Amino acid sequence: MDTTVGLRERKKAETRQAVHEAALQLVVEHGFDAVTVEAIADAANISRRTFSNYFAGKEDALLYGEEHRIRTLVERVRAQPPAEPAWRALRRAVHDLYGQVGTPERDWAVRTRLAKKHPALLARQLANHAVLERELAQAVAERHSPVQPRVMAAAFLSSLRIATHLWIEEQTVRPLLDVIDETLDQMAQPFA
Repeated sequence: MDTTVGLRERKKAETRQAVHEAALQLVVEHGFDAVTVEAIADAANISRRTFSNYFAGKEDALLYGEEHRIRTLVERVRAQPPAEPAWRALRRAVHDLYGQVGTPERDWAVRTRLAKKHPALLARQLANHAVLERELAQAVAERHSPVQPRVMAAAFLSSLRIATHLWIEEQTVRPLLDVIDETLDQMAQPFA
């Protein structure tokens, strides 16, 4: 029975990822407004009804990857040794995450970033970030920290966002994780 549940959950995760990738590919190629839920469902080789079982709309399908990465990051923070200070746990969690999923391709990251600038997506993205920031703050609150958990979570997520933008924009080819580490080092410095 456990094997069946595991297989079922794995298939659901694979379908969700396939729908997300189809949505992303179509939006990058055709623009957000030109893409329909039906087109995404067709590209993912599922029915419109199956699409609705996984996502409420194309916005959710498009933002799924980012949301999934941050939720995985929260899980990784919680999996760090309990005595690990909060900032170190956050840093190790991001290393664990990129060790598992790898670094995105720069060209794909540029196109994805442009595709997500649509006003309908920005509002949804901000709402998702607020929820995920609270979840990360709860994970941080479980550890010793001289900084208030919400402040630390916001600083950490902002650092990741800034590092990703810097990596996309810079001319030299450095690994994303190097840029993240550099940005997190700077964030950890006192301002005064």
